[in-house]
Amino acid sequence: MSIQKQLEQYTAKRSQEVLLVTISVDETEETTEEIMIFKGFSSCLSRATAYDPDIPVIPEDAKIISIDRLQAPYNPNQPIYIARGLTWAEFSGE
Repeated sequence: MSIQKQLEQYTAKRSQEVLLVTISVDETEETTEEIMIFKGFSSCLSRATAYDPDIPVIPEDAKIISIDRLQAPYNPNQPIYIARGLTWAEFSGE
C-alpha cells in the first residue's frame, strides 16, 4: 500500500487529527511540497491538486521530509501541534 493511502487511512480513523506532510519531489531535496491530509483525503498546499482521485498527490518516488500531527479543525493562524517533525519511520513505527 502506498504511503499516501496509509496516511489517508490513518486520518480516516482519527477525524480529530490533521496531517501536514512535507515531501521532497527531487533527489536534491531543494523542491519541497506540503500536503494536508484530513479525514482520508489528501490535498496539495503548494500546487494544484488533480481533480482525478486516482492521481496520487504524493508521487511514489517522493521522499517524506517530515510529518506534523495537528489537532482538527486546522487553523493555519493558530495551529495546535500534537507532534511535529516526525520522520516516516517514527510515524509508521518501522
